[in-house]
Amino acid sequence: MTKDLKTAVTTALCLTATLPAANAVTFNVPSKVGTGGYAYAPLDPAPIGISFEFFAFPSYFTNVTATQQCLANWKALTGVWPPIRIGGTTQDRAQYDSTTSVYVVYSVADAKDAPSVLTFGPKFMTLAGTYGGSVVVGLNRGKNNIDNTIAAAKVAVSEVKNLLAIELGNEPEYWVKDGQPITSGVNWTPATDAASQNNWTIRVGSAVGKTNIIQAGNWNDAPPKWGAAQLIATENATVKPYVRHYAHHNYPGGSIQSLMTHSTISNNIHAFDADIAAARGVGKEYVFGETNSVSGGGAAGVSPTFGAGLWTMDYALRATYSNMSRTYFHHGTVGNCQYCFWGRYSMGAPYYGAYAAVALMAGASHLTALDSGSTNYAAYATFDSRGLPLRVLLYNSDYFARSGTRTTQSFTLTGLTSSLVRAKRLTAASATSRVDQGSPPSFGGQQFDNGSCAISGTETFETTPVAGGQATFSVKATEALLVFLQ
Repeated sequence: MTKDLKTAVTTALCLTATLPAANAVTFNVPSKVGTGGYAYAPLDPAPIGISFEFFAFPSYFTNVTATQQCLANWKALTGVWPPIRIGGTTQDRAQYDSTTSVYVVYSVADAKDAPSVLTFGPKFMTLAGTYGGSVVVGLNRGKNNIDNTIAAAKVAVSEVKNLLAIELGNEPEYWVKDGQPITSGVNWTPATDAASQNNWTIRVGSAVGKTNIIQAGNWNDAPPKWGAAQLIATENATVKPYVRHYAHHNYPGGSIQSLMTHSTISNNIHAFDADIAAARGVGKEYVFGETNSVSGGGAAGVSPTFGAGLWTMDYALRATYSNMSRTYFHHGTVGNCQYCFWGRYSMGAPYYGAYAAVALMAGASHLTALDSGSTNYAAYATFDSRGLPLRVLLYNSDYFARSGTRTTQSFTLTGLTSSLVRAKRLTAASATSRVDQGSPPSFGGQQFDNGSCAISGTETFETTPVAGGQATFSVKATEALLVFLQ
């Protein structure tokens, strides 16, 4: 932290400490999973992951120093490598070439552009196979060359040791606009796409000799028109064994304030309730296979900010609470990606929010939301393998953008069993703070170094006494607090 920023933050802390807190919002922490009338979501060992744009994946893994460390930071919390997905728009521009000796071949006029045509070779899959966590590999369906896709799928199965699933096509609802050959001469609708998906799922699955291997769906337009429920309704007994899970994409967009507002986040996630239920109803997982704040690589005035970081945290937790197994945050062109968590030179504020969410869920078996999702104030609780409360995250999504008074909200937790609890605070100067503009956030007094993602600073815990089974915490506008119950 720079001297000027440290002074600014210290001054802000002193100022807001003198302001009266609003009436406390109170949440009861259940004594055990399954009690208190709450809904509980079982947790994947690593519910938050990263999606890498197909053509850019080799660069992230070979030319961006921060990649391995940023992923390793999450592994240090959870004990497992976070899941990754390799795909995006360029997967449906990519053809497999068994003769090429390099990861990927393409040409662009500007390094910030994504290629319109590219090829990749076996080395691409070998690189993906070096990763220690689960991998979803996206392959081309848009070009309608199923033999080429099957050849690539066979290499993926043989080279990617932690292959979780193969994705057949990215956002097919846009293929008519994109001029993809598979839509030529047909009326491309959700029903047409479903028939195509089912056919390709059977053919690719049988060709690689694996069931439970396809990540189906992968649309961006909102359900139900494009969604898992309508696809599942078309699947017969031959298709179903090949499907591992269903995926949807989502880019909420909007201003910093609307994006980070807790009730807005909750409402956005509710749009997927029926789709999630349809997938769960046939015994399959549902994931956000690609998501981030604003589509097209992000918005410069929104996506790199601390407000977007708080959105990342709350959004991932609300999705998980809604029974999404994993959420993959997309990373696009290196050097031209406003929403990316990291790059070659600067960290992104959203990484801090994702890190806090990972810290809440690390090693936990279940998650619940203690709030209704209808206000600006959120509370999430996780539970250990015994079903006992492990941690609580409190979030004040009141908007603060440097001007005016930064208010404070009191949160009271009841049902606590210890005499003292510790907490780590996720904070920044304001919702508009950006790392690349010299105003990085901090989590528990620590930050992530630009260029390397190494953790720096002294880890700081706040302590709060518990009396009569309850404790009260102050959380400023545009801030979150992670409370440790064990």
